[in-house]
Amino acid sequence: MTQTMYLFCVTILAIFLGVMLIAAGIYYWHQKRYLQQLTHTLERQIQTVSPVDFGSIPQVFTPLITALINLQKSIPFNVERDKLTGLSNRVGFKRKMLSRMPIQNGMILLIDIKQFRFVNDLFGFVFGDALLKEFSLRVNSLSIKAQFVARMNGNEFLLFFSEVIEHEQLLAIKDELQQPFEIEQQPISVTVQLGVLTLTEHHADVSIMLRRLDLALKKAKLDQRAIAYYDKDDDKKQYRELLIINSLPKALKQDQLFMVYQPKLDIKSAKCVEVEALIRWHHEGLGEISPDEFIPLAEHTGMISLISAWVLEKVISQQAKWREQGIYVKVAVNLSSDDLHGKHIVADITNLLKHYSVPAECLMIEITESALMASYEQVINTIEQLQTLGIKVAIDDFGTGHSSLAYLRHLPVNEVKIDKAFLQGFQQEKQAQSIVKMTIVLAKELGFDVTVEGVETLSTLQTLAEFGADRIQGEYFSKPCDATEFTLIYPKLSQG
Repeated sequence: MTQTMYLFCVTILAIFLGVMLIAAGIYYWHQKRYLQQLTHTLERQIQTVSPVDFGSIPQVFTPLITALINLQKSIPFNVERDKLTGLSNRVGFKRKMLSRMPIQNGMILLIDIKQFRFVNDLFGFVFGDALLKEFSLRVNSLSIKAQFVARMNGNEFLLFFSEVIEHEQLLAIKDELQQPFEIEQQPISVTVQLGVLTLTEHHADVSIMLRRLDLALKKAKLDQRAIAYYDKDDDKKQYRELLIINSLPKALKQDQLFMVYQPKLDIKSAKCVEVEALIRWHHEGLGEISPDEFIPLAEHTGMISLISAWVLEKVISQQAKWREQGIYVKVAVNLSSDDLHGKHIVADITNLLKHYSVPAECLMIEITESALMASYEQVINTIEQLQTLGIKVAIDDFGTGHSSLAYLRHLPVNEVKIDKAFLQGFQQEKQAQSIVKMTIVLAKELGFDVTVEGVETLSTLQTLAEFGADRIQGEYFSKPCDATEFTLIYPKLSQG
């Protein structure tokens, strides 16, 4: 090979290698650019709630992108973001807090839109979603800026401040959030309630802080307050509630709960012909627990049916024993709204009466006005079935709930019980007497019997008799007593 030919081949080879290197460089540059674009796209997707757009995919990356798409489909869409509002959700909030731990300063607010479900019921879910979006924008742009904001669930929003917010500032936040909205050309106002946790005093791990924040908001709701602060005693209260609920099934089995019976005086005959069954609980660790405490807890946790079944069994079996002893009294039992909505309550009562050979007219069911209004048609249906059996029904605590004279005349009940709250100042205030008198007259005109609770003096009894009341219940006549004590005092109470 001549030198000229050699140089020519070397030149051709160099050109070829140069072209290959340029091509490789261009190829590498395209791949690097795509990787940069892909990285940017993934980072942007973390900050938004939109799906990932992978663009035009180079063939070499097809297996990788296919795997990413399958991964995206297999996990919840953006697990740290709320789909509706774009705010962080509970998972996102906890991650942000964990990245800053330990946090020993600042404040967390939990904001609840009061009775938001009525917005959905009245205007529909699309309208409700639009309101939540607008509310989230307002929460995120408050004049007192939060370090970060999250939508925890439904109509609850969380704000974290790195510094403690004064009470006056919290009131300003509340007022700012309660400014009217305009959704789909419809003006609408909301009311908010705030649970507040001051981290300087009550810092802990994230889960405990969130639980304490929930307790603060729960306190605001129970006490009908706009703002409630977490207090260390709230933990004690929750622990007590958990202990009560966890102890309840065992307590029922071991008969730690027991029944007492408060006699009612029939004014015309001056005899005891009826008693009200009242439940009591002597807890092995907590001592006496009032039904005003454990009954609402049982209702909220879905355990009230256990109590009601136990009470009905105890009362009806006791009726059978009394009848064998020649004691013939009607026993009134309180049922909750959950009981009245149950499909089997009428059948269960029927079976118990049959099992113990107790006539239906020996039983009365008392229901509260709030239970009646919870689901009017269903409750009315249950009441009518009970009356078909021969069981009378009374409205308990009448006048303290949400009853309306417009529907009172349509209620298929036999009796109303006027709450003892109406007797406060009864002997000193003419207005108090007038209210009770008008209530009795109205109930009698509508065909109802009337029992008045909380009677403690002879003069009150005499006045109620003049007003036309049928029965009274209270310590003037008799305190609640257990079944054995009632057996002993019944001869005296039934003499007239």
